[in-house]
Amino acid sequence: MEIILYLSIALIAIAFTVLVIFVARTLKSVQTTLDNVAGTMSGLEKQVQGITTETTELLHKTNLLADDIQQKSEKLNTVVNAVQGVGQSISQLNRSVSNVSTSVSNGLDKNKEQISQVVQWSNAAMDIWQKWKVRKNRTKTSTMN
Repeated sequence: MEIILYLSIALIAIAFTVLVIFVARTLKSVQTTLDNVAGTMSGLEKQVQGITTETTELLHKTNLLADDIQQKSEKLNTVVNAVQGVGQSISQLNRSVSNVSTSVSNGLDKNKEQISQVVQWSNAAMDIWQKWKVRKNRTKTSTMN
């Protein structure tokens, strides 16, 4: 009976040894996996730091661009206001020209008869002037001959 006891203890020892060997292999495999995970995490950390740096630079450039756009927008507003002022001035000039032309037209309609008489008197005066010149030229040519 003692032999069975010794054999049982030996069998338990062998089983325990086999168990320890398999647990050691499993732990070694887990250690390799954890080393790989640690390396991957280290690489990810570096990539995240790179992304953070690039994001910070991009945000800075975006802020500069926004400031530049704001300044240019303010300058453009000044130009738009100036153009609007010119447009208003031209509109006022058009109204003034329209008013003057209306006034002249109304004045011409009112003074149509007087203008017609002035034109007739001018034509008559020019006819007299031309006849006088012709007579003067005739008297010069007849005195010369």
